[in-house]
Amino acid sequence: MCKPIIKWVGGKRQLINELKNLMPKKYNKYIEPFIGGGALFFELKPKNAIINDYNKDLTNLYAVVRDEPMKLIDDICKHKNESDYYYEIRALDRDDKVFAKLSSVEKASRFIYLNKTGFNGLYRVNSKGQYNVPFGRYKNPNYCDPDNLNACSALLKNTEITSGDFEIIKEKVNKGDLVYFDPPYVPLNKTSSFTGYTDKGFDEDMQFRLKELCDYIDEIGAYFMLSNSYTDYILDLYQGYNIHTVEANRSINSKGSGRGKVKEVVVTNY
Repeated sequence: MCKPIIKWVGGKRQLINELKNLMPKKYNKYIEPFIGGGALFFELKPKNAIINDYNKDLTNLYAVVRDEPMKLIDDICKHKNESDYYYEIRALDRDDKVFAKLSSVEKASRFIYLNKTGFNGLYRVNSKGQYNVPFGRYKNPNYCDPDNLNACSALLKNTEITSGDFEIIKEKVNKGDLVYFDPPYVPLNKTSSFTGYTDKGFDEDMQFRLKELCDYIDEIGAYFMLSNSYTDYILDLYQGYNIHTVEANRSINSKGSGRGKVKEVVVTNY
């Protein structure tokens, strides 16, 4: 029984039951254009699916888990939970020539290792696309998990993996399919934005393009379910569709008083 391979800020583990209750009873193919940590995907374990993300390192990870699990396991279990070693591995992307020489397996191994041993499971890159999360100082991070990687590999065998802008899935959606969108959220205020999961960010123009894609999905008779923050912008943007309110724990905030339950929306066209 596989579970998510990596930690992911904004992941949907705590909202799994609410999301499952809001899904259509029947659908054909499952499509997730912002796969991230894939909490819902790994919970549903769909037999026919497409997953995508703009982050090529992330989609490479899933492709390697699917296609070369044993090589990945051999490589990742060699890593060490030590500060100096962590920064040595983190620095591999500072030199383009060095990073280009890494195999897809080595890149996937590095991704899991940094994710599991870096501070708070963050994925953050600077303006040059370089990973810049500090060492997390965990006693026993579980980055070497052969059983889970093998189980996830079996699930991913039936999954098409693409990498690019979310609109890449437009030509792949057919009537009766379900598309779940979990994009970078519209920030609640100027200090709460965590949209830097890629070096391109995710602005209001992209949110508007995403809404247009939802309109297209609705027009062809497919289903969509979308998660986002509870803001006037999103409420206005998706008026006319069904807007459900859920509550999630805020896991990252610079002030302890800002942690706790926060409202989110789940938008559906059914």
